[in-house]
Amino acid sequence: MEETTPQPLAGIRVLELGNYIAAPTAGRLLADFGAEVIKVERPGTGDELRNWRLHKGTTSMLFRTINRNKKSVVLDLRSDAGREAVKALAAESDVLLENFRPGTLEKWGLGPEVLNEVNPELVISRISAFGQTGPLSRRPGFAAVAEAYSGFRNLVGDPDRAPVRVGVSIGDSIAGLYAAFGVVMSLYQREARRTVGNGGVPLRERVIDVALHEAMFSMMESLIPDYQAYDVTRERVGGRMEGIAPSNAYVCADGASIVVAGNGDSIYQRYMETIGRPDLAADPGLRTNAERWARREDLDAAISAWTAQRTSAEALEALGAVGVPAGPIYTAADISEDPQYAARHMIQKFDVSTGEEELHDVGFPGIVPVLGEHSLPIHHLGPDLGEHTQEVLAGLLRLSAEQIAEATATKETLPA
Repeated sequence: MEETTPQPLAGIRVLELGNYIAAPTAGRLLADFGAEVIKVERPGTGDELRNWRLHKGTTSMLFRTINRNKKSVVLDLRSDAGREAVKALAAESDVLLENFRPGTLEKWGLGPEVLNEVNPELVISRISAFGQTGPLSRRPGFAAVAEAYSGFRNLVGDPDRAPVRVGVSIGDSIAGLYAAFGVVMSLYQREARRTVGNGGVPLRERVIDVALHEAMFSMMESLIPDYQAYDVTRERVGGRMEGIAPSNAYVCADGASIVVAGNGDSIYQRYMETIGRPDLAADPGLRTNAERWARREDLDAAISAWTAQRTSAEALEALGAVGVPAGPIYTAADISEDPQYAARHMIQKFDVSTGEEELHDVGFPGIVPVLGEHSLPIHHLGPDLGEHTQEVLAGLLRLSAEQIAEATATKETLPA
C-alpha cells in the first residue's frame, strides 16, 4: 500500500504517559496522522492494556491496535532519574498526554507548572474520570462509572431490565477523541499566534481538561433541555430511538437480524408499500414521527411479520430497491470479508507477534478519517515493551548507558 497523502501532523512530537484506552486513543489518533508519539511505560509490566483480552502470549491485539504507530520507552516515574527523563522528553515535545488520577503528576513533581518551566509551549492534555476541578475531581473511576454518571447508561437496554453496557469502551474512546481534538485546537492556536506575533499561549489555555463523564454527557443530545423545558425524562427503548419510528432491528427467516431506519416521512410511505401494508402507508394517523412513535408496537409487529417470511438477503434486496435505509448487523467475520471495507483499506494486514509466536496476515482497523480515496497506511502496530528505549533516550536525549539504566530500573522511591 503506497502512501500518497502527506501526514498533516508530521513534525509534531507527543509524549504519552497514558495507560488503558483514553489517553492512548488520543495518542493513536495523533500518531495516525504523522505525529511522533513516544509512549512511556513502566518497567516490567508496561501498559495494563498489554494484558487485556489476552488470548495468547504476552501482548494483546487490543494493545497492538490502540498503540499503533507509536514508540515504546520504559521509564520508572517513581524514580528521580525516570522523572528527570520525562522532563527532558517534555522539553523536546509539543504535546504531553496523561490519564492519571488528578494530583498524581503533581505528586511526582511533574505537574503543569513544572512542565511549563521546562517547555513554555507544551500542550498538556489531561483525561480523568471527573476532570481536574470540582468536588469529584479526586475520585477514581473507569469509563463504566463515567458512562453511568453521564446519563448514557440509563438509556442503553430494554425498559424492563437493568441498564446494560455497550460492547466497547465507548467512554474512553470518546474522551480520547476530545483530547486529540483539544490538542490539535491548541496547536493551531499556538501557530496562529506565532503568525500574528501575538506571543505565546498562556499555560491555562494549553491545559486540555477532558473528563470521561463530560465526554459522554456531550453525546446525550437534548436529554437535559427536554427535561428542564418539558419535564420529559427519556427512558430505555431497546433497539429503538425514542421519538423515531419505525426504526429498529428485525429478525429474518434465516435467523439473522437486519436494521431498518424507515422513519423519514417519504421513506415511510415506500417502506409500508414494500412490506405489503398500503393501509399503514395511507393511514392519516401515521403521517408524522410523533404519531408513528405512539403506534410503534403496531408498526414493529407489521414489519416483523414481513421479515419473518424472508431471509435477511431477500429483505435487504427488497428494501434497497425502493431506497429504504437498511443494512445487515455485521459480525467480525462479515466485516473481514466486506468489499466496502476492503475498497477503502479499512482492514490492513500485518504479521504480528503475540510475544510467544508470530501470526500472519492479521487484519487491523484502518485510519479514520480518510484523506484522499482510502485509509492512510498503518506504519507499524503497537510496539513491544521498551522497543524504542535506546533509540529515544540515547538518540534524542543523549543519555549515557548508565543514565538509561538508572531511569529504566524499577525503584520504589515514591508510592505508585
